[in-house]
Amino acid sequence: MRFWALRALNTLEDTMKMFAKFAVTPLIAVAMMTGASMSALAQTPQTQNSATEDWNTPPAGTEQAQAGYRDGIEAAKLDKLAGRKVDPMSSYLYTHPPVKKGPARDAYLNNFVNGYKAAVAHSSAS
Repeated sequence: MRFWALRALNTLEDTMKMFAKFAVTPLIAVAMMTGASMSALAQTPQTQNSATEDWNTPPAGTEQAQAGYRDGIEAAKLDKLAGRKVDPMSSYLYTHPPVKKGPARDAYLNNFVNGYKAAVAHSSAS
């Protein structure tokens, strides 16, 4: 190999070494600092979000009762958006519940009204 070809290889190697020192090292440092702050954010408790969503958590009970609470929340939202009368007793799901007669139906309707009222109270408080 000729001298100028060896000199070019040395220059290329030197350039790569300098690039590694001045470009890659700071990038690695920035990546490490960003990762640390992201993990710190992930570990902070989310109290504001959980406090605002307590109102829409169905109470303990049967699956039908919990579905009634969730359906009441959705019915209140839809009634408000559609400009209908805001009354749980006039909602279609109250007059035609998807639960057969008996105690399960009573629990569904009771929780439907509670969910509907909770959604109305929450939307008026916001």
